[in-house]
Amino acid sequence: MTHVIKTVLTLLMTLFCLQPGILSAATANPGVVVKLTLHDTIQPITADYLQRGLQEAARQHAQLVIVSMGTPGGLLESTRVMVEAIENSSVPVVIFISPTGSRAGSAGFFLLEAADIAAMAPGTNAGAAHPIVEGRQLDPVLKQKIENDAAAFLRSYTARRGRNVEAAEDAIRNSKSYSDEEALKLKLIDLVTADDASLLTALDGREIHRFNGTTQTLHLQGATVVTTAPSLRERLLSKLTNPDIAILLLVLGGLLIYLEFNVPGTVVPGSLGTLFVLLSLFGLNLLPIRHTAIVLLLAAVVMMVLEAKSGSHGVLALAGIISLVFGLATLVDGPIPELRVHTATAVGAGLGFGTISFGLAWIALRARRGKVLTGPQAMIGGTAIVRTPLNPTGQVEIRGELWQASLRGPASLAVGSSVSVRSIEGLVLIVEPVQDAV
Repeated sequence: MTHVIKTVLTLLMTLFCLQPGILSAATANPGVVVKLTLHDTIQPITADYLQRGLQEAARQHAQLVIVSMGTPGGLLESTRVMVEAIENSSVPVVIFISPTGSRAGSAGFFLLEAADIAAMAPGTNAGAAHPIVEGRQLDPVLKQKIENDAAAFLRSYTARRGRNVEAAEDAIRNSKSYSDEEALKLKLIDLVTADDASLLTALDGREIHRFNGTTQTLHLQGATVVTTAPSLRERLLSKLTNPDIAILLLVLGGLLIYLEFNVPGTVVPGSLGTLFVLLSLFGLNLLPIRHTAIVLLLAAVVMMVLEAKSGSHGVLALAGIISLVFGLATLVDGPIPELRVHTATAVGAGLGFGTISFGLAWIALRARRGKVLTGPQAMIGGTAIVRTPLNPTGQVEIRGELWQASLRGPASLAVGSSVSVRSIEGLVLIVEPVQDAV
């Protein structure tokens, strides 16, 4: 009995001694590193992509998330969503401005400073994060409020990350932009490295401080990098948030729908036009829209319709096209050029839509006002030849047909005389002598 007890105690002691080694081996297992590629403007679709990538990393119990980023900036509301996702991520996040030549402009600078680890590749830059309200003349008080709000937002997490709050705030208040070496010297980033492999090597074994106050040591030697690419849905929606593409879809869809109204029954133009307009509206719904521009677009359509109906010698059409161009050019109130409609796109789409739609409207109106080409009504205004004496009734020939006619004017006309058809009463033509009739 004593021998059995000693044996059990020996086994327990052995397991107890081996346990630290087992735990150490489990901890040393690097697992996976999830990589996201964010080379786009900052808008709702890129925010969805980042959130999905962080959730996937948490599901895989990844050691690290690398976000390879290059962006001119974007919408502040989407930036806030993305910063919140980074701060609450259960997996450490590295924002890596790469490859060489990339930048983290405007909203991208906010994301860079929010990361657990901020890294830049040689030859990159970041900053110029002053908030912009495009197309509006702000009074000094409102401008200061917007600037202070953005600065407070950046300070709220930059200090907790242990980075240079003053230099970071300078990027907002004075639109400062920093090269990779300047950012490292000012402690805005943690390291400068060439690529993903050297980044993982540099971070292996590093202890980092999470936003929630905890510390974590990274074990990245031999880690498997798993790339989470944007889904097909995210790629398509990202294209739709391009204002130029959204405007072109809207204009093309409008023309196809107008064509369907003028040539009913063709189905295909109307169906495609409706699809294009809906896709355009979906994309524009994700962007900041200026409502005065919508009024200009509606006014342009009204003026072109009035021109087609009233005939103002092109004055209304010209005013409508000008309103259309200005409406398209100012429709999207984006903070950066990449989130606004380019002037060339607005001019081309506006002139094309205005010219084609006005031309179609004019053709359709002329067709409606044109004379009927078939039936008895088509003979009104035509010339007929008297085939039996009109006294005052008789027969006339018109368009190769003999019709009963009643003469209005002189008492009678001889055979061979020319008469003009003035109206039709039942099956009797009311005629008058033509002015040059003999």
